[in-house]
Amino acid sequence: MGTTGCTDLMMLLHRASHALETELTARLAEIGLTPRARCVLASALDAGLTQIEIADRVGIDKTTMVVTLDALESAGYAERQPSPTDRRARVVVVTDAGRTMTAKADEVYVDVVSSVLGALPDDERSGLVGGLTRLVEGRLSSPPPCEKPPRKRAVRHAVG
Repeated sequence: MGTTGCTDLMMLLHRASHALETELTARLAEIGLTPRARCVLASALDAGLTQIEIADRVGIDKTTMVVTLDALESAGYAERQPSPTDRRARVVVVTDAGRTMTAKADEVYVDVVSSVLGALPDDERSGLVGGLTRLVEGRLSSPPPCEKPPRKRAVRHAVG
Protein backbone atom coordinates (compact mmCIF):
# COMPACT_ATOMS: atom_id res chain seq x y z
CA MET A 1 0.00 0.00 0.00
CA GLY A 2 1.29 3.44 -0.93
CA THR A 3 0.87 6.68 0.97
CA THR A 4 -2.51 7.28 -0.71
CA GLY A 5 -3.88 3.94 0.48
CA CYS A 6 -3.77 2.51 -3.05
CA THR A 7 -2.03 -0.69 -4.02
CA ASP A 8 1.20 0.10 -5.84
CA LEU A 9 0.39 -1.94 -8.95
CA MET A 10 3.55 -0.94 -10.78
CA MET A 11 5.78 -2.11 -7.94
CA LEU A 12 3.87 -5.39 -7.54
CA LEU A 13 4.14 -6.11 -11.27
CA HIS A 14 7.80 -5.08 -11.31
CA ARG A 15 8.72 -7.31 -8.37
CA ALA A 16 6.79 -10.27 -9.78
CA SER A 17 8.30 -9.77 -13.23
CA HIS A 18 11.83 -9.43 -11.87
CA ALA A 19 11.55 -12.53 -9.70
CA LEU A 20 10.06 -14.61 -12.54
CA GLU A 21 12.68 -13.38 -15.03
CA THR A 22 15.50 -14.09 -12.58
CA GLU A 23 14.26 -17.62 -11.88
CA LEU A 24 13.72 -18.34 -15.57
CA THR A 25 17.14 -16.90 -16.47
CA ALA A 26 18.83 -19.10 -13.86
CA ARG A 27 17.00 -22.23 -14.93
CA LEU A 28 17.60 -21.67 -18.66
CA ALA A 29 21.28 -20.94 -17.96
CA GLU A 30 21.53 -24.54 -16.74
CA ILE A 31 20.94 -25.67 -20.33
CA GLY A 32 22.98 -22.82 -21.86
CA LEU A 33 20.17 -20.57 -23.10
CA THR A 34 18.51 -17.29 -22.14
CA PRO A 35 14.87 -16.22 -22.03
CA ARG A 36 15.51 -13.90 -25.00
CA ALA A 37 17.17 -16.63 -27.06
CA ARG A 38 14.29 -19.00 -26.21
CA CYS A 39 11.77 -16.43 -27.45
CA VAL A 40 13.70 -15.88 -30.67
CA LEU A 41 14.04 -19.61 -31.37
CA ALA A 42 10.38 -20.30 -30.55
CA SER A 43 9.25 -17.42 -32.80
CA ALA A 44 11.45 -18.61 -35.67
CA LEU A 45 10.28 -22.25 -35.63
CA ASP A 46 8.79 -22.98 -39.05
CA ALA A 47 7.69 -19.35 -39.33
CA GLY A 48 9.78 -18.14 -42.30
CA LEU A 49 10.28 -14.78 -40.60
CA THR A 50 13.10 -12.28 -41.04
CA GLN A 51 15.11 -11.17 -38.05
CA ILE A 52 13.28 -7.82 -38.08
CA GLU A 53 9.90 -9.58 -38.02
CA ILE A 54 11.03 -11.75 -35.11
CA ALA A 55 12.43 -8.72 -33.27
CA ASP A 56 9.05 -7.00 -33.62
CA ARG A 57 7.24 -10.13 -32.46
CA VAL A 58 9.33 -10.56 -29.30
CA GLY A 59 9.76 -6.85 -28.59
CA ILE A 60 13.52 -6.35 -28.91
CA ASP A 61 15.46 -3.74 -30.84
CA LYS A 62 17.41 -4.50 -34.03
CA THR A 63 20.83 -4.32 -32.39
CA THR A 64 19.83 -6.75 -29.63
CA MET A 65 18.31 -9.05 -32.25
CA VAL A 66 21.56 -9.12 -34.25
CA VAL A 67 23.59 -9.94 -31.13
CA THR A 68 21.11 -12.65 -30.12
CA LEU A 69 21.10 -14.21 -33.58
CA ASP A 70 24.89 -14.08 -33.79
CA ALA A 71 25.04 -16.06 -30.54
CA LEU A 72 22.39 -18.53 -31.73
CA GLU A 73 24.27 -19.05 -35.00
CA SER A 74 27.58 -19.53 -33.16
CA ALA A 75 25.92 -22.16 -30.96
CA GLY A 76 24.53 -23.91 -34.05
CA TYR A 77 20.89 -23.28 -33.12
CA ALA A 78 19.83 -21.01 -35.99
CA GLU A 79 20.89 -19.83 -39.43
CA ARG A 80 20.10 -16.81 -41.55
CA GLN A 81 19.09 -17.99 -45.02
CA PRO A 82 17.94 -16.13 -48.15
CA SER A 83 14.21 -15.51 -48.22
CA PRO A 84 12.37 -17.50 -50.90
CA THR A 85 10.13 -14.48 -51.60
CA ASP A 86 12.50 -11.50 -51.25
CA ARG A 87 16.07 -11.78 -52.46
CA ARG A 88 17.11 -8.82 -50.27
CA ALA A 89 15.85 -10.39 -47.06
CA ARG A 90 17.14 -13.26 -44.95
CA VAL A 91 14.90 -15.50 -42.88
CA VAL A 92 15.85 -17.16 -39.62
CA VAL A 93 15.83 -20.94 -39.77
CA VAL A 94 16.10 -23.07 -36.64
CA THR A 95 18.54 -25.97 -37.00
CA ASP A 96 17.93 -29.49 -35.68
CA ALA A 97 20.13 -28.64 -32.68
CA GLY A 98 18.05 -25.48 -32.20
CA ARG A 99 14.82 -27.50 -32.27
CA THR A 100 16.19 -29.80 -29.60
CA MET A 101 17.27 -26.81 -27.49
CA THR A 102 13.90 -25.10 -27.96
CA ALA A 103 12.10 -28.22 -26.74
CA LYS A 104 14.36 -28.37 -23.65
CA ALA A 105 13.85 -24.65 -23.02
CA ASP A 106 10.09 -25.00 -23.37
CA GLU A 107 10.13 -27.78 -20.74
CA VAL A 108 12.03 -25.49 -18.38
CA TYR A 109 9.64 -22.61 -19.11
CA VAL A 110 6.53 -24.72 -18.48
CA ASP A 111 8.05 -26.08 -15.27
CA VAL A 112 8.84 -22.59 -13.92
CA VAL A 113 5.51 -21.04 -14.91
CA SER A 114 3.55 -24.03 -13.58
CA SER A 115 5.40 -23.72 -10.28
CA VAL A 116 4.73 -19.99 -10.05
CA LEU A 117 1.05 -20.26 -10.94
CA GLY A 118 0.78 -23.33 -8.70
CA ALA A 119 1.51 -21.05 -5.75
CA LEU A 120 -1.93 -19.48 -6.30
CA PRO A 121 -5.30 -21.04 -5.49
CA ASP A 122 -6.94 -22.61 -8.56
CA ASP A 123 -9.60 -19.91 -8.78
CA GLU A 124 -7.01 -17.10 -8.97
CA ARG A 125 -4.71 -18.49 -11.71
CA SER A 126 -6.88 -17.94 -14.77
CA GLY A 127 -8.08 -14.58 -13.44
CA LEU A 128 -4.51 -13.33 -13.06
CA VAL A 129 -3.37 -14.48 -16.49
CA GLY A 130 -6.60 -13.35 -18.16
CA GLY A 131 -6.51 -9.94 -16.54
CA LEU A 132 -2.85 -9.34 -17.41
CA THR A 133 -3.48 -10.48 -20.99
CA ARG A 134 -6.39 -8.05 -21.36
CA LEU A 135 -4.26 -5.22 -19.96
CA VAL A 136 -1.25 -5.77 -22.24
CA GLU A 137 -3.46 -6.30 -25.30
CA GLY A 138 -5.71 -3.38 -24.42
CA ARG A 139 -5.10 -0.47 -22.05
CA LEU A 140 -1.34 -1.06 -21.73
CA SER A 141 -0.67 -2.13 -25.33
CA SER A 142 0.77 1.21 -26.46
CA PRO A 143 2.69 3.31 -23.97
CA PRO A 144 2.11 7.05 -24.40
CA PRO A 145 4.90 9.27 -25.71
CA CYS A 146 7.39 10.03 -22.98
CA GLU A 147 10.38 12.38 -23.14
CA LYS A 148 12.50 10.10 -20.95
CA PRO A 149 10.91 6.63 -20.99
CA PRO A 150 12.14 4.12 -18.43
CA ARG A 151 14.89 1.89 -19.75
CA LYS A 152 14.55 -1.84 -19.86
CA ARG A 153 16.95 -3.62 -17.53
CA ALA A 154 20.03 -5.09 -19.11
CA VAL A 155 20.27 -8.79 -18.37
CA ARG A 156 23.48 -10.77 -18.72
CA HIS A 157 22.93 -13.90 -20.78
CA ALA A 158 24.65 -17.15 -21.68
CA VAL A 159 23.55 -17.66 -25.32
CA GLY A 160 21.66 -14.66 -26.63
